[in-house]
Amino acid sequence: MSETLAARLGAALERPFAPEVAEFARQIGEDAGALAVLFYGSNLRTGSLEGVLDFYVLLPGEVEGGIWPRVSYREKPDGDVTLRAKIATMNLATFAAAAGGEKLDTTIWARFVQPVGLAWSREPGVARQVTAALAAAAQTAARLAVALGPSKGVEEDYWRALFRATYRAELRVEAVGREESIIAANRTHFDGLLPLALTAANVPYLEEGRMIEPKPDAQWRREVEQWWAKRRRFGKALNLARLVKASTTFDGAMRYIAWKVERHTGEKIEVTPLREKFPLIAGPAILRRLLRFRRREKAGR
Repeated sequence: MSETLAARLGAALERPFAPEVAEFARQIGEDAGALAVLFYGSNLRTGSLEGVLDFYVLLPGEVEGGIWPRVSYREKPDGDVTLRAKIATMNLATFAAAAGGEKLDTTIWARFVQPVGLAWSREPGVARQVTAALAAAAQTAARLAVALGPSKGVEEDYWRALFRATYRAELRVEAVGREESIIAANRTHFDGLLPLALTAANVPYLEEGRMIEPKPDAQWRREVEQWWAKRRRFGKALNLARLVKASTTFDGAMRYIAWKVERHTGEKIEVTPLREKFPLIAGPAILRRLLRFRRREKAGR
């Protein structure tokens, strides 16, 4: 692993947070017996406490099988504000393996080549393990970006090709041009990252001004394309399996759904003990309210 890449990612990982975020992450991490809690998403960039904070909780243990991560939702009253968090939980060993491209999963390395911060860790040495995993994610993403991108171009051309491909491979509803907003919102993060990741991954390239020209041999390119073809083929099925699992194991799902509906429509959903235990029971009632809201919206136009 390139020390230059590690230094850059390690410094970014240690960025400061709002005290409310750091305290919420500490509580979540300690309650879970975790090694680390990562903070990512739009709230990391903006510093806003509104909406839902996105946390990844990394646990001790071996590489997991089956479907991961486990997803939950948690609220924390903080003075006049209620902090809300969507929490994904998995073992650090699994996270590192997925970041290195060893798993069929496409979400870890594509998500964590983007900005992330270490909101809490059990001990100082954990940061080195997390940094190594993030460096692996950057190298995995860079290899695919080169395989899918132009023979020669500016750095953004390669990241654009990467995100377009991963969005198409996953079962996600993203607006057209989503990759442009990711790059535009995080230009400082991505500026210069690709050459560092290619150097760390031992992928030869030429650089002249802003132009980058990767120079891998034909065999390397074939191997990366074969690696990606397998993950692209299974991407939607894996995402669907995660959604099915989450429908029965998403801790706090009903509170999360109720908050989302009220935030976007103003329609208040009552969270009863029965709905909390069996969130799918509330589906028809929520759908009826959403349809009524849509009809009122159309009538008011």
